[in-house]
Amino acid sequence: MNSNNKLKILNDPIYGFIAIPNELIFDVIQHRYFQRLRRVSQMGLTYLVYPGAHHTRFHHALGCMYLMDKAIKVLRFKKVVISEDEATALLLAILLHDIGHGPFSHAMEHSIVEGITHEEISLHFMNVLNEEFEGKLSLAIEIFKGAYKRKFFNQLISGQLDMDRADYLKRDSFYTGVAEGNINSERLITMLNVVDDELVVEEKGIYSVEKFLLARRLMYWQVYLHKTSLVAESLLVRVLKRAKELVDKGVILEASESFDYFLKHKIDASNFDNSTLEIFSKLDDYDIVAAMKSWVTHEDVVLSNLSRMIINRNLLKIKLTNTEISTAEFAALEQKTKQKYKLSDNEVSYFVFKSAVSNQAYSSTKEGIKILSKTGDVCDVSEASDHLNLKVLSKPVKKYFVCYPKEL
Repeated sequence: MNSNNKLKILNDPIYGFIAIPNELIFDVIQHRYFQRLRRVSQMGLTYLVYPGAHHTRFHHALGCMYLMDKAIKVLRFKKVVISEDEATALLLAILLHDIGHGPFSHAMEHSIVEGITHEEISLHFMNVLNEEFEGKLSLAIEIFKGAYKRKFFNQLISGQLDMDRADYLKRDSFYTGVAEGNINSERLITMLNVVDDELVVEEKGIYSVEKFLLARRLMYWQVYLHKTSLVAESLLVRVLKRAKELVDKGVILEASESFDYFLKHKIDASNFDNSTLEIFSKLDDYDIVAAMKSWVTHEDVVLSNLSRMIINRNLLKIKLTNTEISTAEFAALEQKTKQKYKLSDNEVSYFVFKSAVSNQAYSSTKEGIKILSKTGDVCDVSEASDHLNLKVLSKPVKKYFVCYPKEL
């Protein structure tokens, strides 16, 4: 029998045909840990605002790999030496950078799993995969951790102009239909170069960088921090917290085996071991949605109402403002809700709450985006740009929101 052809070509709606570069990468993509990303949404509950936003972490990871492959080819063309082993490691590192995301991407980090980020869980996954693949991911892990000697490698994975951002802005723009986020990622990549082991953008690409940063700002306020997305994700976090609270009191809840494990155990960085990882690898969006569908009829008024709000998209009212709600106003909202729905102090906190969000499109204090001038000088994009907006984009913008029942 012929062995399987592992050099497949995939059709992507954003970039067209994506070729899988080698057999190792094919085998990693085929692994059940990676295939799980097909069942983890890229944008959480944003589809409640933008109905097309049903794409997954699987789509995004493949897109990042495609852009990384482009970046490697561009840099090699510009006489930057990247060996075959380094190229494969870069592709694996970007392919696996989000493998640690839980259901609905960020909601798990604030409720079911505590004190451990998706990046740390990604590293757990990579270490286990490295054992299975007999050490072939060691260099990819070193790059992912930022421990490799070549600094610009990590900048391609996790910087202010990395392949992650270059893909998700363009992809999320496409699937939401928000045209303001549609960046020219291929031109940005074509303008990349390396000076003194640091990633730089050639001067003629400065307008593409400006467009990229402006697109990032607009996508955050228009999509990622859209007020309906904020209230939906806040409700999801509260559904998970309430479920955990009830289970701690001995209440039996309908849930899948893997989801049930996380409801019954306190999991944090100290006890997230390989056996926990195995259970985590079986958890995805489907577990949470199926559980919420059954919880809609649960006798606990908090859990059933919160679940119903998400399933039926009948969410709490949210007000997004530039100033924080006063203590007196907030207390009045709590009191009205308690009286109207006969809730306890603990219960009312699930239906009336406040928080804040901030957005900074560009930070010149972190490792910034460097522009390479025609004379060979390198400076930060905020200094090189004649566009006044860049200084504005460097300032963090904070907004406050309060959520409460619509009937009030």
